[in-house]
Amino acid sequence: MLNLALLIPRVIIGLLFIGHGTQKLFGWFGGHGIPATAGFFAQIGIRPAHFWAIIAALFETIGGVLLALGLATPIAAGLIAAVMLTAIVFVHFAKGIWSAQGGIEYPLVLIAASALYGLAGAGTFSLDAYLGLAWPTPALYAAVLIVAVLVNAALRFLSLRRMTVGRQSTATAAV
Repeated sequence: MLNLALLIPRVIIGLLFIGHGTQKLFGWFGGHGIPATAGFFAQIGIRPAHFWAIIAALFETIGGVLLALGLATPIAAGLIAAVMLTAIVFVHFAKGIWSAQGGIEYPLVLIAASALYGLAGAGTFSLDAYLGLAWPTPALYAAVLIVAVLVNAALRFLSLRRMTVGRQSTATAAV
């Protein structure tokens, strides 16, 4: 039963992330593609916006495919957690906890789910198990998350710095 319990949410979460990623990449499923995603990223201070829009779309799509298949599961879980961490840092954190107000609740749940798969693995009903792939699960997942945290910190610092410099330039021009 445990392996079935690991399979069902893994496939659902993986398929949903494939959908989110392809919305960004190709405009599928009501998405707007890379140009609109890059525009949104620029608006919230993520630069270079086009580059990071592609990275986010690829992380969601590839992470979703790998998670749904149960292949390279700690990497898949790390990619999904990295995207959700970025969403929390740049979009949801300032809005509090609850999803109804646009808060961190939903991305945090997805990070928790990714932690389950990143640390415990995908279970018996997975390509990892079928192919006999043994990953250094906690270490690999932790490494992906550490890189994600560092990249997010750098992006946030640079975006706040640009915003501050931009305000100073505007104030100087107004004088």
